[in-house]
Amino acid sequence: MTYATGPYGYGCPPPPPPKPGVIPLAPLGFGEILTGAFTTYGRYWKPLLGVAVAAYAAAAVVIGAVCLVAWAAVGDDVRRLGDLPGGRSPDFADVQPLIVAFVCVWLVAMAAYVVCSGLVYAAAPAVVQEAVLGRPVGFGAVWRRAWSRLGAVLGAVVLPLLVTVVPMLLLMTGFAFLMGAVFAGLADSEGSGGDAASGFAIVGLLVFVAALALVPLALWLWIKYSLAPTVAVIENQGPMVSLRRSSALVKGSWWRVCGCTLATSMMVGTASGLIQQIIAQAGTIPMSTVDLSGDPGPQELIAAFGGLVVALVVAQLLVQAVAAPFQPLVSALLYVDQRIRRENLAPVLAQTADAS
Repeated sequence: MTYATGPYGYGCPPPPPPKPGVIPLAPLGFGEILTGAFTTYGRYWKPLLGVAVAAYAAAAVVIGAVCLVAWAAVGDDVRRLGDLPGGRSPDFADVQPLIVAFVCVWLVAMAAYVVCSGLVYAAAPAVVQEAVLGRPVGFGAVWRRAWSRLGAVLGAVVLPLLVTVVPMLLLMTGFAFLMGAVFAGLADSEGSGGDAASGFAIVGLLVFVAALALVPLALWLWIKYSLAPTVAVIENQGPMVSLRRSSALVKGSWWRVCGCTLATSMMVGTASGLIQQIIAQAGTIPMSTVDLSGDPGPQELIAAFGGLVVALVVAQLLVQAVAAPFQPLVSALLYVDQRIRRENLAPVLAQTADAS
């Protein structure tokens, strides 16, 4: 039996790469990236979960305040709708204030959610930057770093998101045209619809085809710029520079980054979705015990279910806050891995870890 010789001696394998923190300082496989993300979450759960819970709690307070303002503005309109004479359908003028209030609340909720996501996406790289070196970091330091880089991270997140939202808007438009075709078909069966149904159906199908054609482009751009938030935090770059830097890091490794990102997204989405579904199903149990035989109005329904709905929303927000940091952690570790592969970052990290 013979043994190959090498730079490490006769028959000796090379030593393992240094591991001062949560990952070995060498090119990583998907399993090592997942293990590193779980390890980072386990060791640094206080700053990660603290930032996420604080962000989502603040968003919940803002949304709740806007809902109270909206109710104060349209409460009388809701009561008038509940007091309409029997058999009379509400006119558009009756429901217009409710539509305006709903749109305003929805816009505020979306803005709050975007800011929450930006804070979490800024906090995760700040933690990974220290976790890779095995250094401790507290909630205060992560919170300040996340706030200081929030604008750049939002720019790096929102700009690609605007492109990826286009297929979704087209799908919604196509659905609206198909619903118009259904209603026009019903009118046609009564002799008043004409050829509107076929026209709506054709336009809806064309819009659906256009949306499906844009899905690969949206996915390609999403993966191409998926490392931009991490670049914005770790390298202190602005949104446009971060997007270009992410494109350069992903180039040549798109399929690998895509596989890791999609697999993580599906795991996180499935786990959080199941938990939220369990919470929603549990919420139907006390709802089924409320007596609705007396034909209650809107005020009675709000009084009966308001507290339960608030509890369900808070529970689901907590689940979202717990799950939110994991995907940014994986993206941050993918960024470190790409730099190790492309820029030989491992010796620099090892030297920094030894110096600290």
